[in-house]
Amino acid sequence: MNKRSKAVPQHRGQGLAGTVPPAAGAERLPSVGRRRFTLRQLEVLVALAREGSVTAAAERLHLTQPAVSMQLRQLENAVGLALVEHVGRGLRITDAGRVLREHAEEILSRLDDFDATTHALRGAGLGRVRLGVVSTSKYFVPGLIALFMRAHPGVEFRLTVHNREEIIAALRDYTIDLGVMGRPPNERDFDGQAFAPNPLIVVSAPSHPMSRRRAIELSELGGEAFIVRERGSGTRHAMERLFGEAGIDFRAVMEADSNETIKQAVMAGMGIGFLSIHTVRAELAAGRIAMLDVAGLPLRRQWFVVGEAGRRLGPAAAEFREFLLREAEGLLRGGF
Repeated sequence: MNKRSKAVPQHRGQGLAGTVPPAAGAERLPSVGRRRFTLRQLEVLVALAREGSVTAAAERLHLTQPAVSMQLRQLENAVGLALVEHVGRGLRITDAGRVLREHAEEILSRLDDFDATTHALRGAGLGRVRLGVVSTSKYFVPGLIALFMRAHPGVEFRLTVHNREEIIAALRDYTIDLGVMGRPPNERDFDGQAFAPNPLIVVSAPSHPMSRRRAIELSELGGEAFIVRERGSGTRHAMERLFGEAGIDFRAVMEADSNETIKQAVMAGMGIGFLSIHTVRAELAAGRIAMLDVAGLPLRRQWFVVGEAGRRLGPAAAEFREFLLREAEGLLRGGF
């Protein structure tokens, strides 16, 4: 059997450089069509699919361009199918390539989990968590990560900010372990668990006339100028549902794809905004933004930690999920 660092069912081959050879007498694994392909070839396919060119894939994998082309050619020969096609100066993955890419990403992710598990079993307390968060949660998630890492100093995090649909896609592609969002997917493929409150409020500049009023009716906001999040965001969805259920139309004078832009527009007096209280804590404390006293608000929503249903997380990711479910609400209420 060829040398390889990690045994993956239905796949065998040369693997990555510097790997540990299997134990003598180990059972041979079945190959596809009596041919063999390697983990490095699977990494090349995934990198090509993500980057769209040999040059970018080579940079991502720290390989030469000829080496990437050779690995791809060997993989195509092994499966007997074209996996990518040239389009102009770039590459496009074929239907067969897309199918194999999905399996390759799952295999590589499982191997990462295997590495994390072996570290944990050796008592090293090491591991990696790939976490995707929606932009609104970036105001508090880093603080929670910092507290978690104090108790688990060997854990590494890769934190990326996406919109909701991108997080769902990343979970499907095994490029992240967990996602944090305000509206979990309805599909049975995902498991979303609430871990902390996410109050949504209406904010204005301190000089706005409504900032000095109390018990404002929601209907009174219908004529106000709103700076709103883009369609598809969780905050926009919650706002549309709130006003829609009350039979009230709101007037959007500007749409923005970031909370920071909305805050700056509100502070400049352009209009009022509908945001998570987590995004404006600093501005409220500094008196740069005012929270309007609107009847029925704050709107009580929840933050969810989301993963693929049935997926076995590595020890670090599993422990971080438990940390969120166990401690995040109390920490957020206390302002940690």
